[in-house]
Amino acid sequence: MTRQTPSPAFSIRTRLSMVNEPGTLGRVAVAIGDVGANITALEGFTVHGAVLHDDITIYCYSLDHQNEVRQAIEDLEGVEILEWDDRVHSLHEGGKIAVVSKSELTDMDDLAMLYTPGVARECRAIAADPARSFTHTIRKNTVAIVSDGTAVLGLGNIGPRAAMPVMEGKAQLFKHFGGVDAFPICIDTTDPDEIVSLVQKLEPTFGGINLEDIAAPQAFDIEERLAASMDIPVFHDDQHGTAIVVVAALINALKIVGKDIADIKLVTAGVGAAGIAVMKMVMALGATHIIGVDHAGVVHEGREDLDSSKRWFAENTNPDKLEGSITDVIAGADVFIGLSAPNVLTVDDVRSMAPNPIVFAMANPDPEIRPELIKDIAAVIATGRSDFPNQINNVLAFPGIFRGALDARARKITENMKLAAAHAIADVVGDDLSPVHIIPTVFDALVAPAVAAAASAAAIADGVCREA
Repeated sequence: MTRQTPSPAFSIRTRLSMVNEPGTLGRVAVAIGDVGANITALEGFTVHGAVLHDDITIYCYSLDHQNEVRQAIEDLEGVEILEWDDRVHSLHEGGKIAVVSKSELTDMDDLAMLYTPGVARECRAIAADPARSFTHTIRKNTVAIVSDGTAVLGLGNIGPRAAMPVMEGKAQLFKHFGGVDAFPICIDTTDPDEIVSLVQKLEPTFGGINLEDIAAPQAFDIEERLAASMDIPVFHDDQHGTAIVVVAALINALKIVGKDIADIKLVTAGVGAAGIAVMKMVMALGATHIIGVDHAGVVHEGREDLDSSKRWFAENTNPDKLEGSITDVIAGADVFIGLSAPNVLTVDDVRSMAPNPIVFAMANPDPEIRPELIKDIAAVIATGRSDFPNQINNVLAFPGIFRGALDARARKITENMKLAAAHAIADVVGDDLSPVHIIPTVFDALVAPAVAAAASAAAIADGVCREA
């Protein structure tokens, strides 16, 4: 049986008390390794007479695996667990973001300028010239991250409260990679009319709107209505951020295998908001032979259960009018793109694909197929996870897209801005292109500035910018 790869997503910090005898730490290390976990840090010993204490960081691959590791340690003679800390939960305690002041408030003079009576002068200036709100309030650099919690990661409809940690994390990424201040707003309604009305009323506070983890087909309607009615950029990241990064990765993956996008057969699993947005962008690049599969099988025009977005997809894909399951249509495919659910693709499915297949298995947190199972079959593998090479991560797109939009004072985000961003991301890889490096890592400092510059230039070229 192939072991799963231990991940920081299931990391444990444990403090152990061990008898102060040669070989004790070695027994601990062997026990942890024997159950497939990985020690990533030893904090150093402190001696307490006949025992010594040590803090150890251990990567596991699931909650059950954490328990297996704990049991392996508890079974050792002369070893006692003093502390057992799930690092993910600890990092989220109290939330992950905070509001900080940009201006010093140290004396009464500062108070008189930043608040009453001086602040009234700024209020009057904005009342006389509302455009000033984009330069003299947080609108200049602030984005709202709006979610109803109906389509969170690979977790589905978990609600707005459970969605909050993801939105807080998104805010961290906006700030770290793009220098954009972002604030999570998780709303307790799934009614599209209510969501549209609420977000419209937020416009005086923010310079942009990032819609996040809203289920299709409502997501399409909400974004379309907001983009048409608001005078600031509206961007559904699950659709367009994903599409930008997938297209960037696909551009480079096709270079690796020497195939032209116009000639490939592409099968996609997942025909929701992200899946359709990705396929629209892939079509814009020149792909013509696309087949989509959802939970009910191949998407085709004969199905009577399709909503409006899937109906559009059926009418514009699947040229041979195929039906059945993913196994029925994947034979001979050059590319698989998964934005669906765990374990929908088998090893035999991948073996049936065309020579040098490209597999993007991006379901999170568990992919459509484990990369370990196909590493000797697929020419290029990408996932949505940070613990494997070629992570398709929206953080490569959205901080730079909004940085460029805010810098250009764009009123909207255009198709040209998205395509420019995709090419900018692909170009960052440059001469380092390889099967395990088709996309930059999220910590590549070149990415966000490149995307911002490309998006800003495209916004200016498209004529969608507010006058300075």
